[in-house]
Parts: sequence; C-alpha cells; structure tokens
Amino acid sequence: MSLIAGGDIALRYAQEGAEDDVVGAVEDLKALNLDPALDSLIGIAASGRTPYVLSCLSYAKTLGCTTVGISCSDPSAMSTSGNVDHMIRVVTGPEVVTGSTRMKAGTATKLVLNMLSTGLMIKTGKTYGNMVRIPVQS
Repeated sequence: MSLIAGGDIALRYAQEGAEDDVVGAVEDLKALNLDPALDSLIGIAASGRTPYVLSCLSYAKTLGCTTVGISCSDPSAMSTSGNVDHMIRVVTGPEVVTGSTRMKAGTATKLVLNMLSTGLMIKTGKTYGNMVRIPVQS
C-alpha cells in the first residue's frame, strides 16, 4: 500500500498544500488500520522535512510500527525527529533546476526503493535463484 499527500488524484493533478497537511496524514494512516506486528512505514521526502511525511512517521511510531526514512539531505528533520528506526540518506546534492526534486533526488529515491523491494522479495522467500517465484494458478 502506498500513500501520497493529496491522495491518488495528486498523481495526475497538483494538489497545492497537500504536503503540508499533517492532519490529513494521520487520517490517511488511520484508514489503513495499521498493525504494528505486521506493518511498517517508509517515509519518503527528498528534503527530509515534508510535514505530511513527518506526520505519517510520527503516527506510525506511536502505534509501534517499524519506521524507515528516505531523504536526499543530511541532516534533516526526518533524521533527527526520533520517529525513524532506520534512516536511509541519499545525499544527491543540489538539483540542476533548484526546487525540482524529480531529477537527481527522484532518480536516487527510485533506486533505493528498487533495492528495498528486491531485498524484501529475497528475504521473504519470493525468489528462486535469481528469479522471482510466480505462483501457479489452478
């Protein structure tokens, strides 16, 4: 499951100010009925200071969920918040176009997420050798 500030529509249309909605972040997570024995949360914010992401991490931490932070700056509000169990810092430096985090920071974050998902597939036994196990449907 994934969440984005502003909801699914934010993937297609800009939702100005959604990333600052700390109340909306908690409401979005409450709707998921997180179970700390099964669920963890990965918060992604290139700046490491996006209020929506910080609020999600804080709420998940109060539930007892394992939390992971991914940021492209160090230090960051995320890394110093006390709400992140495992911090991944991918310091990419300034973007070519100031304020455009979809360039270097976005690419670096995508690579980190690819590594995490690959590692999780291996760790949970979803691979056979160097192949993903695909369940046979009957």
